Amino acid sequence: MLLGGKIARLALAAVALGFLVSCAKPDTLVLKNFTLIDGAGDKAAPDSSMIIEDGKIKWVGPTAELKAPLGAQTRDLAGKYVMPGIIDLHVHLSIVRDMKQDIANYTLENVQEDLKGYAKFGVTAVQVLGTDKDLIFPLRAAQRAGRPTMARVFTAGQGIVFKGGYGGVAGLNEPVSTPAEAVKAVDEQADKGVDLIKLWVDDELGTLLKMPPEVSKAVIDEAHKRGLRAVAHIFYLEDAKRLVDQGIDGLAHNVRDQPVDQALIDAMKQKGVWQMADTLTREQAMFLFGTPSETLNDPLFKQAVSEKTLALLSSAERQKTVVANPHYEDYPKFLAQAEANTKALMEAGVNMGFGTDCGPPGRFPGYAEHRELELLVSAGMTPLQAINLATGKAAQFLRATDIGTLAAGKWADLIVLDADPLADIRNVHKINAVFIAGQSVPTVTQ
Repeated sequence: MLLGGKIARLALAAVALGFLVSCAKPDTLVLKNFTLIDGAGDKAAPDSSMIIEDGKIKWVGPTAELKAPLGAQTRDLAGKYVMPGIIDLHVHLSIVRDMKQDIANYTLENVQEDLKGYAKFGVTAVQVLGTDKDLIFPLRAAQRAGRPTMARVFTAGQGIVFKGGYGGVAGLNEPVSTPAEAVKAVDEQADKGVDLIKLWVDDELGTLLKMPPEVSKAVIDEAHKRGLRAVAHIFYLEDAKRLVDQGIDGLAHNVRDQPVDQALIDAMKQKGVWQMADTLTREQAMFLFGTPSETLNDPLFKQAVSEKTLALLSSAERQKTVVANPHYEDYPKFLAQAEANTKALMEAGVNMGFGTDCGPPGRFPGYAEHRELELLVSAGMTPLQAINLATGKAAQFLRATDIGTLAAGKWADLIVLDADPLADIRNVHKINAVFIAGQSVPTVTQ
């Protein structure tokens, strides 16, 4: 009888254990023993662990407090560092192939290829500023309804360009001439369900017409009327100040013609205007390949470009073309000014995000984000500050409450690194693994 009772108890225990094991979901994943950089601004937390279920973080905290579900897949990440996936607030998708810009390049196949390419470098979300075809909307909807295995996408649809002015892509953006046309253009984008409105206010160093104040005001006002934020491409201090006065929500580049002044800083802080992207990479790219560049030998860079592109950038003919630009000598000065203004805005406490303006010829998705982090540190930020801009702060600009930081309830969009990025920002290159919605995706090799 005693033996029978013991067998019965063992049988019940076996059933209970089987039940517990079966309750552990097939995609439950435990990551343990890593150093956590959470993207929220806190210092790194050694000896951390995480439980991921259905692609979201169920729990994250000290390894000593880990209670791993029975049957969960476990990865021991001892010696590794885990940070949120990078979010780029300023990109242009699939308009270029092998250094040639053509809107015909923008196909669903190429868009998906590019979004997977971003993910390989640990860029888990991108915002396209004004150069998307409408095919982006069903793709975005599918992502938001499920668990993507490529970079998440946010879009401004087709941005607003002034007729005879700078901006957009030939064959896609339809220029406007009047405030009434600008209002109509904003309404068309709002009806499609864009995430925000983009406008270009620039004269391309005096060579083109600039969007007049009455047109930019019409764009901004209509965007707000439709419940959307407006962000602007700018170059000049005077344009930045005028747009802030008109109610712009974000600047997609830093001022590059002169130092930002206290009046602009005060106005941006008072009105909550974001320096949503500094695009230092963009400024460097304008002159980087005018001479033989060490970048061409960077193993990480080689994984971001085609063989044809690499050969073109290495050619003396291409380098001569870059140097022949009448503003070639000015571009390093523009970069230096952008770096100085980045430092000034950061120290003043202006809201700042992260963006590269990659996608056009010479600005390479995936690699550009890594270079941007390096340039932000060069401009005076700590590695932790730069990482926070590219993760938690960028998500804050997007108003995306489910990405950007590594906390319970968020999507498990993250990068596993082999070395400490807070000791050297270049260690962000040392990617061990990338996860999007808790799913491991292909990555670059070291």
